[in-house]
Amino acid sequence: MNFGGSASRLALAAAVLLALSGCKTIHHLAHGDSCNKRQPYMSASSIPPLSIPPGLDAPDNSHALAVPKLDETAPPARGSKDPCLDAPPSFNVPQPNARPGA
Repeated sequence: MNFGGSASRLALAAAVLLALSGCKTIHHLAHGDSCNKRQPYMSASSIPPLSIPPGLDAPDNSHALAVPKLDETAPPARGSKDPCLDAPPSFNVPQPNARPGA
């Protein structure tokens, strides 16, 4: 029996699988990164509107984006050991005044 050929094929298959797994997995294992850890953008806050000094023209903000207030409670915080979200949560919102058959 010649095990040298099968051992080399096994080593080659392991190397190919490791290469195909991607650098993110290796980086994640080496550095313990988590997709649920606090990110810098999470501490962003709103700022007051632009204050225009007297005698200067205000910028045209007629096409500014108006972000509505969120009237829902925030989802529970995800822990560092929770799995990462591979897909966004559902955005199906029940319609309170929907009539059946309409």
